[in-house]
Amino acid sequence: MRLSRRGLLRAGLAGTAATALGGLASGCAVPAGSTGRNMVLWYWDGGLGDTVVEKARARYGGTVDLDAIKIGGYYRSKLITTMAGRAHVPDIAGLKGEDMASYLPNADQFVDLRTLGAEKYRSRYLSWKWDQGIADDGTMVGFPIDCGPVAHYYQYEVFRKAGLPYEPDDVSAGMNTWEKFFAAGEQLRRRVPGTCLLTDINVVFENVVQQGSRRYVDKDRRFIGDQEHVRDAWALAVEAKRRNIVSDLVSGTPDQLSAVQDGKLPSQLNASWNTGDLKNGVPKTKGRWRVAQMPVRPSNNGGSFLSITKACREPEQAFEIITWILDARNQAQGFVDAGLFPSTPASYGLETLREPDPFFGGQVTMDVFGPAAQKITVAYNSPYDVALGQPLKDEIKNVGVLGKDPEKAWSDAMSKCRRIAQHLGVSH
Repeated sequence: MRLSRRGLLRAGLAGTAATALGGLASGCAVPAGSTGRNMVLWYWDGGLGDTVVEKARARYGGTVDLDAIKIGGYYRSKLITTMAGRAHVPDIAGLKGEDMASYLPNADQFVDLRTLGAEKYRSRYLSWKWDQGIADDGTMVGFPIDCGPVAHYYQYEVFRKAGLPYEPDDVSAGMNTWEKFFAAGEQLRRRVPGTCLLTDINVVFENVVQQGSRRYVDKDRRFIGDQEHVRDAWALAVEAKRRNIVSDLVSGTPDQLSAVQDGKLPSQLNASWNTGDLKNGVPKTKGRWRVAQMPVRPSNNGGSFLSITKACREPEQAFEIITWILDARNQAQGFVDAGLFPSTPASYGLETLREPDPFFGGQVTMDVFGPAAQKITVAYNSPYDVALGQPLKDEIKNVGVLGKDPEKAWSDAMSKCRRIAQHLGVSH
């Protein structure tokens, strides 16, 4: 069994990217991007569908030599360093969704896609996803690649054995609140000893926050991670621990994957890209899984963008390539190749994405993920959200795994958040 290709999102101060890119003064030097026929595209393994990239090379080969390079390791750091050095800067650069907010304050380092006619494409994309690529001043930095609607993955036979709803529509209806979801977890544990509904309580905390319209810092650069929407998410996570429906395992570890394979962890709240993680990580569970809607409303986890850097000598050509790579049909191919869930609703009805999936018992999973993607709540993404959300995620994990007192954990999280806020110039 292999560990998840995604793993946990890397933590770090969100101001790092802003500081590095902010140091680039406009007009100090001639940017070193494409020359003549050469055009460079940077992305990461799994960031775009390989089939589509190869077709783009062939399609535009008569006018441009598209050099698509997969960058390994810490992608964001390498991109920032390269842009700061103003040499070998890619013309087109992928921007990971979890990092997007940290690029937006430095929108002047990228071509404003509105100047290339991006607005006429807006209606073809999920509105909330489109807006995530736009800076506060209206500059459009990122063109949407994919998104990550979260759903409820569960093992059909284990749920049936536990006397729970087991058909996808019935699970969606029968566990449509957190209370019903937790009660199902208690029944599962009673009827099938040794099982837990979820791996850890972090997934409850993070998804409840992601379901809402606010995160940790607002548009006025104020810390709001101590307000009711976060307190409610914290309380629900603690409740999941108290009701004993979570394990003491760590997601992505061999022990956790073994428990999933053995049916001891038959349920997950995870994004659409998790379909690939399950197929690669626990292939012996083929046919056992189904997908239902998550409690209350969908949340989103992941999804990235393509941008055009100021180093690009032919932005119009670059934009034509981007819009072709990311049209509805090619996004559908990206889902087939790399599990990249389309940000183009027109993709959801294409035959490519309506094939019954044997891994999920022949279910057409698009019937769950498609509607979920279109119901994501729009929220402001601050460049400081990562830094100021991390202490809360760390401390709720301490509650779940180490048994730390929830009140002490909350107090410690708030202390850390205040220190970080002061360092970043965020009011609190």
